[in-house]
Amino acid sequence: MTNTQAWDYAVGMIKVDGLEPTRGFQEYIEKEKRGEVTMEDVKQYLDKKYKVKEG
Repeated sequence: MTNTQAWDYAVGMIKVDGLEPTRGFQEYIEKEKRGEVTMEDVKQYLDKKYKVKEG
């Protein structure tokens, strides 16, 4: 499976639940497909955006 196919599959799984990735996440996906960012960068983006604040 290519990187693009893997992302298409992942986004398809999100859409099965009736959801859409945010515009920012879609932009990050496209950057990762083009090799402009790494999977670690994507992980950090998601961790920062969705990190649960304690307390």
